Amino acid sequence: MKFQDQLHREIELETVPKRIISLVPSQTELLVDLGLESSIIGITHFCVHPASLRDSKTAVGGTKKVNFRKVRELKPDLILCNKEENTKEMVEELMTIAPVHCSDISDLEDNAELIRMYGEIFDCEEKASDLNRRIDEKVKDLQQVVENSREKKVAYFIWKKPWMIAGKGTFIDKMLQLNKFENICSKARYPEISLEKLKNKTLDLCLLSSEPFPFEEKHKEIFTGLADEVLIVDGEYFSWYGSRLIKAMDYFKSLHS
Repeated sequence: MKFQDQLHREIELETVPKRIISLVPSQTELLVDLGLESSIIGITHFCVHPASLRDSKTAVGGTKKVNFRKVRELKPDLILCNKEENTKEMVEELMTIAPVHCSDISDLEDNAELIRMYGEIFDCEEKASDLNRRIDEKVKDLQQVVENSREKKVAYFIWKKPWMIAGKGTFIDKMLQLNKFENICSKARYPEISLEKLKNKTLDLCLLSSEPFPFEEKHKEIFTGLADEVLIVDGEYFSWYGSRLIKAMDYFKSLHS
């Protein structure tokens, strides 16, 4: 059987994969919600949802660096990666061990495509279709909530020392748009920024993410005077894709209540 991943690379599989290594936390969670938990044999240290996986699956490393020996010993049928989360060098080495499927997610359409791909590859198309339907319903619910709300200018912080924010071309930026939050960052990806420069901008909101840097309430005072409001937000809901989007839409609604 031949499939394509989201980098348009062809993947050839003899049968439906029964031994899966997932090197992306949000994709690990997606597999579980597609009913594939028993097929997962390897995960990263950051695959924390559901928490029970950490006791039942083999951790092979992080998203940027894995133990290739452990990966080989697990004898996977398929390894799941992501263009942004995993390095090119790592993926190339993994391809010498087993077929590798790479995702590339920047918006909701990409997410729906990935779920459809998993449905086909893992022979669970009905569950994948149902999951996409549920996500679509949740997105429409949020759109109704924010439809008449005022657009707010926002800076979304992901790191401290140096200060870094989410820019264009990121999944976070798309989630901001979905909430009618206008990202004040015009640069791509995750640029560094000076707090001094922010004083020259009219900001309604500073959002401080819980990941990858764990911003806490104590950090809010640093941003006093830079925006009308400063909020600590759950970074998983802004940066994780897959089935996490169902809970994310409910979380976003709570930000507008």
